[in-house]
Amino acid sequence: MVTFLFLVGAPVGVTAWYLFTVAEDQYASNLGFSVRKEDIGSAVEILGGITDLTGGSSTNDTDILFEYIQSPNMVRAVMRDVDLVAAYTRPTDPVFSLGDDTRIEAVSDYWGRMVNVYFDRSSHLIEIRVKAFTPEDALNIAEAIRKESNRTINELSAIAREDATRYARAELDRSLERLKQARAALTDFRTRNQIVDPAADIQGRMGLLNTLQAELANALIDLDLLRQNSREDDPRIVQAERRVEVIRVRISEERARFSEDGDASQEQEAYSQLISQYEALAVDQKFAEESYVATLAAYDAAIAEAQRQSRYLATYIEPSAAETPLFPRRWTTLLTLFGALATAWTVLTMIYYSLRDRR
Repeated sequence: MVTFLFLVGAPVGVTAWYLFTVAEDQYASNLGFSVRKEDIGSAVEILGGITDLTGGSSTNDTDILFEYIQSPNMVRAVMRDVDLVAAYTRPTDPVFSLGDDTRIEAVSDYWGRMVNVYFDRSSHLIEIRVKAFTPEDALNIAEAIRKESNRTINELSAIAREDATRYARAELDRSLERLKQARAALTDFRTRNQIVDPAADIQGRMGLLNTLQAELANALIDLDLLRQNSREDDPRIVQAERRVEVIRVRISEERARFSEDGDASQEQEAYSQLISQYEALAVDQKFAEESYVATLAAYDAAIAEAQRQSRYLATYIEPSAAETPLFPRRWTTLLTLFGALATAWTVLTMIYYSLRDRR
């Protein structure tokens, strides 16, 4: 009986005295949420009825959030909104309060005692029980945890969108730069050669050449008529011959502009080379425009795909202020301690009598 009173009765009595006279009441605020992913199909899929409109849970993000809530980083984030040291410091209750050590390591260890996180891996639901010495502190801490969890999920979602659209945006930037260079090269060509549209310029020159040829034909007819109806020394014949010669020279000069051997090549490039350069630049610009349109469509599709797979925090248990202190569980703690000490005393007693009987 002496050993029983010393090993079992005294510790249980001291614990009961502390629990019912010294230990302060603790209030709990519960919070429950899960990470959901909005995975709605495109408009074509919706019209075709081949999409699932329900949001699926994001397993990896839930695992990350479960570990993050129990980390010192969460403690630091909550401390920006709630004074945890003041909320958890109770000088009259040295066992269940924070104590004098307020370093982040000590606060993080105490956080694990006061904030219990439960994670159901089958349904991917997270439930949090926040304990504090006042209902207001428990509620404020639970709200801070939800706020920081929501911020973390939004950040993870933003990082996922950034990763999904980075390649498409890089391709879009390259195609836009290619288009700018193609347009700048074509503008420089037009400025340097003073030609806006070589095709239109060719049509104009061909029209001029056709007009000159028609004028030449008329001049030759007039010359033949003068030779038939006038004398050889008629001044009108000489004038008609000069007109025919001038028209022929002009036709030769216009035709020379379309070849490399014309007289115009002495001052500027041959017109055929200018046409070749212009067509090459025009092809480059057209290709750059088509490439830009294609990459822009791919970028828009990447953004739409990233947005429709965005993650969000779905809260199914809203935190609320408790009205009844449920902790510390005095009778549960006392009975557990009594059972453990009684079992230990029983084992030691049996060992003692066994050794005594052997002697």
